[in-house]
Amino acid sequence: MALILSSTNNIFAQVFRSSFFFLLFFFVSSSPPGDPIKCSSKNTNCTITNSYGAFPDRSVCRAAEVAYPSTEEELISVVATATRSLRKMKVATRTSHSIPKLVCPDGQDGLLISTKYLNRTLKIDVEAMTMTVESGVTLRQIINEAAKAGLALVFAPYWWGLTIGGMLGTGAHGSTLWGKGSSVHDYVVELRIVSPGGREDGYVKVRTLDDGDRDFNAAKVSLGVLGVISQVTLKLQPLFKRSLTYLAKSDSDLGDEVASFGNEHEFADITWYPSQRKAVYRIDDRVSINMSGNGLYDFTPFRSTASLALAIIRTTEEFQESTSDVNGKCIGAKTVVSALVNSAYGLTNNGIAFLGYPVVGYHNRFQASGTCLDSLEDARVTACAWDPRVKGEFFHQTTFSIGLSMAKSFIQDVQKLNDLVPKAMCGIELYNGILMRYVKASSAYLGKQEDAVDFDITYYRSKDPTNPRLYEDILEEVEQLALFKYGALPHWGKNRNLAFEGVIKRYKNARKFLRVKDVYDPLGLFSSEWTNQILGLEEGVIVDKQGCALEGLCICSEDSHCAPSKGYYCRSGKVYKDARVCTRSTINVF
Repeated sequence: MALILSSTNNIFAQVFRSSFFFLLFFFVSSSPPGDPIKCSSKNTNCTITNSYGAFPDRSVCRAAEVAYPSTEEELISVVATATRSLRKMKVATRTSHSIPKLVCPDGQDGLLISTKYLNRTLKIDVEAMTMTVESGVTLRQIINEAAKAGLALVFAPYWWGLTIGGMLGTGAHGSTLWGKGSSVHDYVVELRIVSPGGREDGYVKVRTLDDGDRDFNAAKVSLGVLGVISQVTLKLQPLFKRSLTYLAKSDSDLGDEVASFGNEHEFADITWYPSQRKAVYRIDDRVSINMSGNGLYDFTPFRSTASLALAIIRTTEEFQESTSDVNGKCIGAKTVVSALVNSAYGLTNNGIAFLGYPVVGYHNRFQASGTCLDSLEDARVTACAWDPRVKGEFFHQTTFSIGLSMAKSFIQDVQKLNDLVPKAMCGIELYNGILMRYVKASSAYLGKQEDAVDFDITYYRSKDPTNPRLYEDILEEVEQLALFKYGALPHWGKNRNLAFEGVIKRYKNARKFLRVKDVYDPLGLFSSEWTNQILGLEEGVIVDKQGCALEGLCICSEDSHCAPSKGYYCRSGKVYKDARVCTRSTINVF
């Protein structure tokens, strides 16, 4: 393997960067992330976080107790007992992948209700092509059980460690502009939800909702504030095959291509590498079930990784940040992207080796992956890359949807910014660039308001919240450009605080949602300070304090919101002049 000499002469670290993806092929076992709920005694005096080990404001969420119902009857009893005591409640999933603190109950007496053991497939109706599952069932279970019956959930997120309840709560989606679109909630035909009730109801109400019910569009994307979803029935299709080819080309015409490409291919998406001025187009369509091929998509970054490799890669990036080693980041980014493209991102033609395009296979073997969750090995040996129990990835995730009609202008603005500072976005390419997925307008009150392109950006986050990032200002400008110039909608389960400031005003049916919320939970027992803030019922999404802009808790309006002692000051954006970003006075490039 060729050695890559970084501009800081850190040869050892660069060798590990270049060998990172080769290591992924050899380490195939992993330790699943631990339960996000930790209690000092049995099911009491608990804390909860997410699978990344930290919320955006780094707060610790506490609860007096956690309940683990394993049947709907037990769930009903838990909600009734808590309602009788006027106790605050929040629903938690087994892996807790939402970045914002949607799972945090208020108060010292809060109760967490985990869906960890509500994990059964209840019924598959092959003739009606429906599947009924409990809310703690994972996407992987849904895919596998449906395939055994010759059926398929057509669209879903790419990570299979999510639960159906979590996907509905945050509006999770895949990528398409075809049919009903890519949002999982738009393939729900019925759901059951357990909510607080009055004394006359026994302090609990169980509602069964379907497409004919006026509240259905509120419950499909609920943020967890209407109660606990107990069961979900999904509309499926007959299992089919797909043919997938990745095509890399210049991003010079990306703005022109973005709208038309989404209409040309059923499972289209685009991965964009701005600093390399490259875009990789996913040409992905249904083909005849008789076409030869048994391909498998085991996405490389979702495989288990040697914990030693993760630690060295993280140490390398921390060193590059501390020394402003821009060239080192760009060299690393080219190595990572080259390895991903050359290995077809983890696609194989036969489950073993990649032999060339197109890769043909059954839908259930293509639509999602996450093999780093598979085994019970020691996390000190191998782990998911973001597992907080090891030294690995620690990142921010900025994810937003921009209307299809405005996506071209947004892309062109980002390209202008990239032209001004051509190496600034190398950092996001270490995390596989910008993933662009397609989403359609949804009937859900808190779903997508129009056909859109979803931009998913992952980037370095310091373990020290007072430390600014290299080129802090560039991604802050991209974030504000999307949210405020183009009116983007943030993903409910991702993003930093500032993305949710005033966001509820962008939903035309927000008042309808809030009316349903008041009926289902009039005392706000499933609400929290955070959900009230993002729903516009309380202020407080923006936190005004020293250094708040560094973590996205605020948009800077004065230098103290940045890190003036470290040379970062609050300034206007370079392309979007209305942006207020933390800019370094000088950047030394080694």
